[in-house]
Amino acid sequence: MKKILVINGPNLNMLGKREPEIYGSRSLDDINRDLKTLGEKMGAEVDFFQSNVEGEIVTAIHSVLDGYDGCIINAGAYTHYSVAIHDAIAAVETKPFIEVHLSNVHTREEYRHKSMLSPVCKGVILGFGEKSYSLALKALCED
Repeated sequence: MKKILVINGPNLNMLGKREPEIYGSRSLDDINRDLKTLGEKMGAEVDFFQSNVEGEIVTAIHSVLDGYDGCIINAGAYTHYSVAIHDAIAAVETKPFIEVHLSNVHTREEYRHKSMLSPVCKGVILGFGEKSYSLALKALCED
């Protein structure tokens, strides 16, 4: 059974309330519940972590090395400037990370077009709303 960690960064705890026209009307708990169910169907155990604090996210990334087979990460705004999160993923290079975004960041503000994480992630899935997470989970489970 594969064990997958899903890490969500700043403001993702506000899903369902924050800009629903961009991020959807469902809460992070709703999305996590659906991912847990999908994981069970695929024979994977899925754990979840969310923080608005960069250092806590770095620590969660480090936990992937010894506790998980892979990771789905939506680092929110940290995606675009966090060298610390980039370096943490690089340090856990033996485990696959998939970067996800609910929106298509390339159709939004210019500063969202650059990802510090993409170069150290196995793949990137964006623009499919909450389905971005399930696509990432399927990719990790089929790998």
